[in-house]
Amino acid sequence: MDEQCNKAIGIFDSGVGGLTVLKEVRKKLAREKIIYLGDTARVPYGIRSAQTVLKYSVANTDFLLGQNIKLLIIACNTASAVATHDLRSKYSIPIVDVVGPGARRAVRVTRNRKIGIIGTEGTIRSGSYQQEVTRLDPRVETFTQACPLFVPLAEEGWCSRDDTVVMLVARRYLDNLRSCGIDTLVLGCTHYPLLKNVLQKVMGNSITLIDSAEETAREVVDVLTAKNMLNASKCNGKSLFYLTDIPHRFTETGKLFLGDELGDVTLIDI
Repeated sequence: MDEQCNKAIGIFDSGVGGLTVLKEVRKKLAREKIIYLGDTARVPYGIRSAQTVLKYSVANTDFLLGQNIKLLIIACNTASAVATHDLRSKYSIPIVDVVGPGARRAVRVTRNRKIGIIGTEGTIRSGSYQQEVTRLDPRVETFTQACPLFVPLAEEGWCSRDDTVVMLVARRYLDNLRSCGIDTLVLGCTHYPLLKNVLQKVMGNSITLIDSAEETAREVVDVLTAKNMLNASKCNGKSLFYLTDIPHRFTETGKLFLGDELGDVTLIDI
């Protein structure tokens, strides 16, 4: 069991948004070693066919298994929607996706059973969050809004609630959801936690925001605790980063997501 506990947590995403998940996992599980794979050469996954997304997800998982991981996090909403079932059938290690934890938390906290969901066009079109919420509680109504401009705004660092442009974009996207009477809003993209202050200001304090990165990290803690697989080391674990391409300004973008330097990044071909 000790050998199993000392293995790393593996995370993959189509790009850099999953770094928000890594940040939350690191906050809650400081002793764990984390290996992050960003498939930046093939981002975005949202425009790919389900068959292609599954193929990429299998390749990502195989690479991370080769790095001796004990648990896998699918930190990509598209891959979570398309590939989670197949990956769980194919591999024996615990697998945590980003859709399920956020949906479960939203169903638990909603008071009026009206939940809003925002995400990329691909995530909203997939219906993954809506289906999971309905599966958990058929009485809950879901209201969705694709917010494609939020990703580039987050990557540019335009995340301040005092920024006029960001506030105008957010109000344009979210006004319809506010009029639907929702009391809970799921941030269905791993970039969106960077805009949380903006979103809260637009929606108002009466609306509960569900951060999928935070909820995913909580589930990882629960899974590792239940399986007695937490790292018992007294030292903080390291984070290793692998990318399939080094995008322009990646270091700056990564620092924005994590709040500190990434350290060494290794370029790989899978």
